[in-house]
Amino acid sequence: MLRGPAAALLRRLAPHVSCGATHRRVPPPITSSLLARFSSAPTTSPSSPPSSSSAAGRDEAADEEESPEISNGDAGARLSIAVDRSGLYNPPEHSHEPSSDSELVKHLKSIIKFRSGPISVAEYMEEVLTNPQSGFYINRDVFGEGGDFITSPEVSQMFGEMIGVWAMCLWEQMGRPEKVNMIELGPGRGTLLADLLRGSAKFVNFTKALNINLVECSPTLQKIQYNTLKCEDEPVDDGKITVSKLCGAPVCWHASLEQVPSGSPTIIIAHEFYDALPIHQFQKASRGWSEKMVDLAEDSSFRFVLSPHPTASLLYLSKRCGWASSEELEKVEHIEVCPKAMELTEQIADRISSDGGGALIIDYGKDGIVSDSLQAIRKHKFVHILDDPGSADLSAYIDFASIRHSALEASDDISVHGPMTQSQFLGSLGINFRVEALLQNCTEEQAESLRTGYWRLVGDGEAPFWEGPEDQTPIGMGTRYLAMAIVNKKQGTPVPFE
Repeated sequence: MLRGPAAALLRRLAPHVSCGATHRRVPPPITSSLLARFSSAPTTSPSSPPSSSSAAGRDEAADEEESPEISNGDAGARLSIAVDRSGLYNPPEHSHEPSSDSELVKHLKSIIKFRSGPISVAEYMEEVLTNPQSGFYINRDVFGEGGDFITSPEVSQMFGEMIGVWAMCLWEQMGRPEKVNMIELGPGRGTLLADLLRGSAKFVNFTKALNINLVECSPTLQKIQYNTLKCEDEPVDDGKITVSKLCGAPVCWHASLEQVPSGSPTIIIAHEFYDALPIHQFQKASRGWSEKMVDLAEDSSFRFVLSPHPTASLLYLSKRCGWASSEELEKVEHIEVCPKAMELTEQIADRISSDGGGALIIDYGKDGIVSDSLQAIRKHKFVHILDDPGSADLSAYIDFASIRHSALEASDDISVHGPMTQSQFLGSLGINFRVEALLQNCTEEQAESLRTGYWRLVGDGEAPFWEGPEDQTPIGMGTRYLAMAIVNKKQGTPVPFE
């Protein structure tokens, strides 16, 4: 039986189904006037470049025409000056055939060619996902049935409601502070937070305390989040503020966690955020661990290669191996390391240590070394990682053991709890009771959606009750996804990790 603050909060949730649910430096162009200073040959149509013999003939003729005669006045001698063009640059013939490469592919190829060598998987992943012009996340809505993949908040309103129960329990443990920084990393469409706010609407003291901060780099997703949270801009003395009409809390957007103001108790939610952080891949070779890189093949397609030389990221590999046992290392031929996950976790631990509060991390991964998990998903199907960069999502399993060690090394004032499976986490918070309550106040169509969503959140494998099309069988994520909490030690053990 569910007891304690979580049970009390759960009973007060709304009884109905929700209706809403690098900047690159480039050389300046060479103008025609500048070119004229270096060549006096007449211009030709780019579609019909001159042959070398005809071009040479014109150069000789031009030499004769442009050889000025200079008089010295007294002796009447004439001096001829010839222009030597033999050292001038002759550009190769340029093809004007349209290229099938996307702008991002051209950009990636130019980086590799400029460096005369391969780039790391981490750099490839970062460019593909967050390139300011063409990154996968930057200019499109990639979530939901019409996108490339579905996340837990898009499956059912119950997910966001259970996260709300966890956040309110943490707020209680913090002593009900009057101001709280609610931070979500990578909010997607804003669905999780919207469901959290709707579910906690009756807890006025909690919602009044919230200052909502969304860490999001995509302008497109920022606009979607603005609408999902029912935001409006309100005038103030020195400008305007954005307020969510779901609870009246102010909302701000930031490009990184570092930009979020500190000084107030903090609740951080990172749901399926870590899995998109760029990873370095290493493979065991005869000479030891070598980094896996992305290079160009002879036909100009992308391919994987091993770096022939040690790379700087070996420092992070050494650090990760230091956290593992010799038995664990002997079992793996590949290792994935995510320096940005380590750095982000250190920032989270420092903030919680100084400001109080906690962070909840939910993602797919394992509590140990991750080996060769990088995957690409386009329109809900797996594709090759190097196929048409920028058109598919790239993600990798997260290393929860690495997160734990990074947090504990960053601060002595925090404690780390978990991971536990998403099924255990949601079940302990009362999702079973929540689905039963919602089934009492819904249509048959809504009931089917609730049962399917419930299974996807807490089930394992294919749903046994499914009678619809085989290719639409709900697949449970309950054991694949894990939950971990990082909290200030002063607050004790967070729900439901007791």
